Order: sequence, then C-alpha cells, then structure tokens
Amino acid sequence: MDSPAITAGLPIALAIIMFGLGLTLTVADFARVARAPKAAILALACQTLLLPAICFGLVIAVNLDPLLAVGMMLLAASPGGTTANLFSHLAGGDVALNITLTAINSVLAVITIPVVVNASAAYFLGSSTDIGLPVDKVLAVIAIVLVPVAIGMVVRHRFGGFADRMERPVRIGSAVVLAVVIVVALAGAWDVFLDNIVAVGTVSVVLCTLSLLIGYWVPRLARVDRSQSIASGMEVGVHNATLAITIAVTVLDNTELSVAPAMYGLLMFFPAVIAGFLFARHSERAPIPDARATG
Repeated sequence: MDSPAITAGLPIALAIIMFGLGLTLTVADFARVARAPKAAILALACQTLLLPAICFGLVIAVNLDPLLAVGMMLLAASPGGTTANLFSHLAGGDVALNITLTAINSVLAVITIPVVVNASAAYFLGSSTDIGLPVDKVLAVIAIVLVPVAIGMVVRHRFGGFADRMERPVRIGSAVVLAVVIVVALAGAWDVFLDNIVAVGTVSVVLCTLSLLIGYWVPRLARVDRSQSIASGMEVGVHNATLAITIAVTVLDNTELSVAPAMYGLLMFFPAVIAGFLFARHSERAPIPDARATG
C-alpha cells in the first residue's frame, strides 16, 4: 500500500466521486433544509450523534482489534454519498432531501471525522499513538472532501446541461471506483482481513442494518412522511466507504485502518438492497388518499 501509484491514485479516485457529487448539487440544496427542517434535522442527528455511539458499542461488544475499531469509527463518522442517493431513488425516497443531506453531511464531516477519529484513537490506542488528525491533516480532509464538491457545483452552475448528461456516467464510475478501492484496501492488509473477517463482517452488517432502521424509523415515529423517511434511512444507513478508506490510507497513512471501511463497503449492499426492497414494497402498499375526502 506504500506504492506512490496507490497513495496518489486513491485521492484522485475520491476526488472524481466527490466532483460527481458536486455536479448534482446547487446552493439551493443547502437552503432546502429550511423548508423541511424536521426530516433533515432528525437525519443529521442520527448521522452525527447516534451512529458513532452505536458503532462504539458494537466494536466494544465484539472486542474488535484497536486499529480496526478506529477504522470502523472513521467509517461511522463518514457521510453518505452517491450510492445512498441511488438506493433512495430505487426505493422511492425523496432524492432531493438525500442530496441536501449529502451536501450538509459532507461539510459537517470536516468537523465530525477529526473529532471521532481523535477520540476513538485516544480511547482504543492510548495517548502514545500517532494515529489522529492534527490541524495539517484536518486541512487535508477539507481538501479531499470539499474542494472537488465545490468545483462540481461551479461546473453545474455554469454548464447545467453537461452536469445532467454526466449524472449516469458518474454513478456508474462511482460504483466502479468503490469496487477498485475495496480490492486495493483489502489486498494491502490481507492477513489482517482474514484474521478478523468474522468480527469485522459482523460489525459491518449489524451497523449498516441498524443505521438503515434508525434512519428510517426515527423520522417515521416523528411523523415525517414516508418518502423523506426512506431518504433519511438510506442517507444514514449507507456511508461513503471510499472516503473512509482514502483518509485511512493517505491522510492517516495506516493500511489496517482501511480494512473495516473496506469490509463495510463490500457488505453494505446486502442490507441496503433488502431495505430498499422493503421500503419500496411498503410504499406501494400504502393507502392512496381519497381525492373526494381531500377536496
């Protein structure tokens, strides 16, 4: 994993994904939360507060290796992305809300990732570790996350037709990049992966499943409509594994930290597909209001 091609290639690959995300965003997306504050606030609270706490409990429960535990916490602090938006679309979710949440979460990640990584590193690895995100590394996270998104937004503003045409290729490209990044990450720490496959796999599947359920049911219990709850479920439940892997390998310079996010990126599709199917099926069965009753 020390290959210059890999350490340079991962940020470039992630930049392409984040640029593609920026192509789907406008300034209005950040303002849309004001028109649907309940759904957005609940989803963001689940993402930034509940999930790190749940992930912490899971890695403690299975006694995960300290480095793998920090890697899983890094993943829990990472925002959603284009994959979450795609799953939401297929399940009948409010994709506009997904885009808004992704945009805001990407900005918040500049704060939440350093806080979660530094706190978990101090807990699991002790004060003597050099794993963490000091100021210079925080700036690197900002560059990796926000700069490509901002460039994509500028391109969309200036060349809307081009941005629309690129939506499908970007989604396909993002899936391909995620697959390649997972393979690279697991290959770089294959022995660690094999030694911990059951524990890491269990935490990954349980975390994804709980995230999907919490992201959906917390808004539903708060009387948020179904399509927005589906969007929240997918946004909270499907994390940006590519971002977590890239930060682990290139910013934190530790291959073992990337194993847990890579495992999650490999396994998250199973609970996400099942949840998407159930959400869509439940939506189809939902009663349609009688037009005569609504006037």
